[in-house]
Amino acid sequence: MLYARNQGVAFDRQYEMLVCSCNFITEEEIEDTIISLLDEDCWQLIVPAKVYHAMEKRGRCCGCFPNVVDIIIRTTEQYHARRDSTEAEIFDFMIRLKQFHEENRRADLERRQKGHRAA
Repeated sequence: MLYARNQGVAFDRQYEMLVCSCNFITEEEIEDTIISLLDEDCWQLIVPAKVYHAMEKRGRCCGCFPNVVDIIIRTTEQYHARRDSTEAEIFDFMIRLKQFHEENRRADLERRQKGHRAA
């Protein structure tokens, strides 16, 4: 533990590291948000925009996004290492991912107008 003389409070530097200076978001806040998203659905795709949306924030300069991606990867790996995932869950995730892609492909096709022709 380190001691911050100005505020007179003890803190752990790892969790008090400021990741986003535009929104004053710490690494701990990002990790907590990622874990809560994984608790909802541990196989969902998590990207910085989703994390910021869950925290009711938005990327301003987006300079922090590469660091947020690193935190997402590290936190997700640790989450799954602590959790015993079975092959059946992984297979179910792959089926859901294929369904998601198919639904989005159909939605794209339905948005095209009948008179639309490729050049």
